[in-house]
Amino acid sequence: MPGHLARPIGAAPGQCYEEVRRAIATHTVRFEPSDKVVQVPTGTLLTEATRLAEIDLNIPCGGQGRCGRCAVIVADGGGGVRCRSTVRLSAEDVAAGYVLACQTVIQGDAVVTIPPQEKIERRLVTDKTAGEITLPFTYDPQQHQPMRLMSLTIDPPTTHDQTDDWSRLKRTMATMFGVLDLVADLDTLRSLAGVLRQADWTVTAVVEADTWDRPEGPPRLVDLLPGDRTQHLWGAAVDIGTTTVSVYLVDLLTGQVVAKAAEYNGQIRRGEDVISRIIYASKNDGLAELQSLVVATINEVIQRAARRAKVDPGEIHKMTVAGNSTMIPLFLGLPAESIRLDPFVTTINYPPPVRASQLGIAVHPQANVDCLPGVASYVGADISAGVLGSQMCDSEATSLFLDVGTNGEIVLGDCDWLISCACSAGPAFEGAGVRDGMRASVGAIEEVWINSQTYEPTYRVIPDPRLEAKGQPTPPRGICGSGLISLLAETFITGVIDKAGNPNLHTGSPRIRQGEHGPEYVVAWEGETEHGRDIVFSKVDVDNLIRAKAAIYAGFTVLAQSVGTDLSMVDQVLIGGSFGQYINIEKAIQIGLLPDMPWEKFRFMGNTALQGALLALLNRGVRRQVAEVARRITYLELSADNTFFDAFTSALFLPHTDLTSFPSVAEVLASREDEP
Repeated sequence: MPGHLARPIGAAPGQCYEEVRRAIATHTVRFEPSDKVVQVPTGTLLTEATRLAEIDLNIPCGGQGRCGRCAVIVADGGGGVRCRSTVRLSAEDVAAGYVLACQTVIQGDAVVTIPPQEKIERRLVTDKTAGEITLPFTYDPQQHQPMRLMSLTIDPPTTHDQTDDWSRLKRTMATMFGVLDLVADLDTLRSLAGVLRQADWTVTAVVEADTWDRPEGPPRLVDLLPGDRTQHLWGAAVDIGTTTVSVYLVDLLTGQVVAKAAEYNGQIRRGEDVISRIIYASKNDGLAELQSLVVATINEVIQRAARRAKVDPGEIHKMTVAGNSTMIPLFLGLPAESIRLDPFVTTINYPPPVRASQLGIAVHPQANVDCLPGVASYVGADISAGVLGSQMCDSEATSLFLDVGTNGEIVLGDCDWLISCACSAGPAFEGAGVRDGMRASVGAIEEVWINSQTYEPTYRVIPDPRLEAKGQPTPPRGICGSGLISLLAETFITGVIDKAGNPNLHTGSPRIRQGEHGPEYVVAWEGETEHGRDIVFSKVDVDNLIRAKAAIYAGFTVLAQSVGTDLSMVDQVLIGGSFGQYINIEKAIQIGLLPDMPWEKFRFMGNTALQGALLALLNRGVRRQVAEVARRITYLELSADNTFFDAFTSALFLPHTDLTSFPSVAEVLASREDEP
């Protein structure tokens, strides 16, 4: 009798048949409104079930249960699932059947409703045809560019000359252009015979003379085109940002950027910051999924730029890529988990060139994809490229270079000496971790002013072009990064909050109230907003922003102290990154994000990583300089230095515990105290 057996094979001591049966059972999960059905074993995470059902569910925190944005509804009281955590859900949410998909395991049949997902929308000003871009050198393709176009007329074979096609091609190139020791990959050789005969032996060879890892060659045949195709030679410079992927489409014969395109990085749906993505990549097939998401985004922006320039993406024969030390490994499909574990190292800082076909990039399959070199675990190729792109090395000035984004990277020096660090600022300035935060897209409040007497706000919203054309205002949906900086500064300066970020509940204003999650300031009433809910700025939001700004300020303070200098000795502050160009200097100083310096010392540089990638694409000398900059930068690991913790703690006030470091802010506060 089965009941008399000691226990089933594979069962734990004391485990009965029914327990084992449940442990290996599979369950039916139906998703609404798509009506997709999957079969999964007991214990499967609900997020994994959505992936198997090919449902695109946003998981901005990488599945850590921190953001609450993967909330779904389980029917019939949720008996078919078990929730590990409901920390981001209200009692009303739980009563309505909401669960966090990343914190919920399946233990029975279930019907799950997926609410409408937040759309990731572009802000059109970052995605447009490129204007005139001034290079810091006079471009000479023969001197600067390793890519070559060579028009060839080859003698066809005869019964008297039965030289093979490859040798015939090499002989002609040696005679006409002095090219010796030409090499080619197998895929190129496979098309050789067909192209030569189709073109009646008049062809254009696309040749790569050298790369950074083989500066002496030999030259490589990248492509063979029928006829004379020497009018254009196309390349692409790409910046893989944590938030945005941007591309320049470039004519390598003239050095002209003919089109630009940008799109939100598809990986955002699996994590809004690098740590969340590293964690997601370490689970199941997360690494392969993140790699495919960023490749799909790159292909989309390349195709968009190519369409604008009326270029076939298959004619792009070279590509350079900048990105931080997490984005580059995820793009290459390399494990990144070691970056977040002591002693914080990357798999590789100097990746070799890789063929586009190996990565799935939709350009010419034999095009080399050159990922620029990084420095250390949290200072990547976006910074080494950014130092060159900002032209920081073109003067003798002592510069402070900041790239403010989901991770704050900082470089100090004059290129004779360079020291860098990275601050885990988190994605607060990108709108994440803030209740009504959002990205800089249509409907985002991007700037706020508050009346110091009535505490009533005035705000500016990123407009919807369709409503704008009709003369209609765009209702707000949330607050983007620049709006959050402005709002934090205004609430502090006007006394809505104190220097510790505590709201003043005794003003008599209905906008300052006790909310469901603590004290909050109402920026927009429900009747003004697109979604019909109040847009608020809570104490929790304030605390997240203060921590983010404190990390960045402490970072460059400790960096300066480590080399025995003072911030007052810095000649210029160069602010890179797409987000940097939207920062209001006055407001950023008032909250203590930036040092209190004369405004003329600050320069917005735009996307310096993309600019650096462009320069490296065009000029092999600059490509060598990027590698030299990466080698020259000394990396300071802030987590190993108690000085950073002390500086961070001191910066956890508005603008700082030491108000004497912010004389302009002290003056504004004093003038407000004098107001009637």
